[in-house]
Formats: sequence, structure tokens, C-alpha cells
Amino acid sequence: MVNRVDKNTILCISLAARPSNHGVRFHNWLYERYQLNYLYKAVAPVDITQAVAGIRGLGIRGAGVSMPYKQDVMALIDEIHPSAARIDAVNTIVNTDGHLVGYNTDYVAVKQLLHTHNVEPTLTVAVRGSGGMANAVVAALADHGMRGVVIARNIDAGTALAQRYGWQHDTQVPQDAEMLVNVTPLGMAGAEEDVLAFSEAEISRATWIFDVVAYPVRTPLIQAAEKLGKKIIHGGEVVALQAAEQFRLYTGITPSQQDVLAAEDYAQAP
Repeated sequence: MVNRVDKNTILCISLAARPSNHGVRFHNWLYERYQLNYLYKAVAPVDITQAVAGIRGLGIRGAGVSMPYKQDVMALIDEIHPSAARIDAVNTIVNTDGHLVGYNTDYVAVKQLLHTHNVEPTLTVAVRGSGGMANAVVAALADHGMRGVVIARNIDAGTALAQRYGWQHDTQVPQDAEMLVNVTPLGMAGAEEDVLAFSEAEISRATWIFDVVAYPVRTPLIQAAEKLGKKIIHGGEVVALQAAEQFRLYTGITPSQQDVLAAEDYAQAP
């Protein structure tokens, strides 16, 4: 996808224990679309401390950061942007002349989606999950003005997440939950792909269904919500928006919505 690679090519990478081709395909498609002499490469770091030092030492422009490194990199960089400080997790590093700044574009993407979908801040919400992405989602929901419950089997993690944002923890979905959010691997290809994150009765009572799982986009939860005519936010939207925000941070260019969708289609293609 890259038109040229030479001594002036600007390198961006992703740091992940289990790298995927999504970011590689998404970013390189946009680099070609905007005729930028950039190259994006996924990396599985042997040592995260050395990897971050390499970003600085080699002049790598930016790095996406996936689990399990989102907290580890915070002590290794120079500045934490408010988007990352809000949830104590970095998923993007930007290098400007050796000065490394950490952002969280997952949080930014969810906040943007709540606004573009005109989600009412008065809704009662139930979030299933208590991991790193759940932290970004709950923070964005709370900053949107929403309150609700965290549903998690891990009582300690669920309680800590809920208390951090002034929510409640429970093991059951409240019957008055108007928005249901899945931030677990339930429905993800290769994981528990045939399992509904919420029961059909819970889905039927809700108004909004939000599934962060992006592979596939039409998870069992999204398919059930479609059949019942629910308002939907799907994981493909989150992935595309957070990657588009990374692209903007790395290049200074805000891609058009049409180009973001086209890049995401290319990234999702077999």
C-alpha cells in the first residue's frame, strides 16, 4: 500500500503482545490515500522498556499501544495527555523531537460516538466488563453525564472500576438498564463467538445496545439488537474512530469520514 520507502520515510508502529494487521492495513491505506511518505508496522516487543527507548532513539513518529502495555509505558514517556490521565492508560504515543506524549484514543472515540449518535446523558447504563477497555468506556460514559452499573464476575476489579467513576457494581443487569454495553470478549471471533453478552430479555428491555467487539462487527449481540429494532453502536465504529484519531496525531491531517470508512473496510477485509 505504501507508494515509496526511502531514507525520508516516517515510521509509525504498534506495540502489542499479539499484533494484528488491522492497524497496518488501516494506516497504510490512509498514507497512500493522502500521498504521505509514512510506513506503519506492527511489532511484538521483546522488552517494552527497550521498545519505548527505541521510539525515542530511532525517531519513530508514533506508536499504538495494546494490552498488556497500556499502563507499563506510562512511566517510560515524558508527558501524559488528559485523555490518558483520565483512565490511567495510554494506547497511543506521539514522538515530537524526542518528546514522548501518551494519549488514549479509545476514550476519545467513545466520547465522540456518544455525541454523534445523540445518546441521551440521562440514560441508565449497564457495562459488562472490567478490563482496560472497560475503563475507557466507563470514563467516557461518565464524562458524558451518564451513571450506571458495572457488571463483572471479578468483584474486586468491577467494584474498583465502578467506584472510580461514582458508579455501582453488580453481578446482575438491572431491569431498568436503558443502555447495555459489552466490553468483554463475548461474541469475538475465535473467543466465545456464539455467546450473547446479554440475555434476550435484557436486550428487549433496553433502548441502546453498544458492543465494543469489532471482529466481527455483527456480533450475536448486535444481530439480536437489530432484530429487535434497537439503537446500536458497534465495535467497528470505535476501532475506526480511534485509529483515525491516531492518524491525525501522527500526521496532523484529519481524514474525511468517507476515507475513514474506506480504510476500515480495507482493514476488515479477509
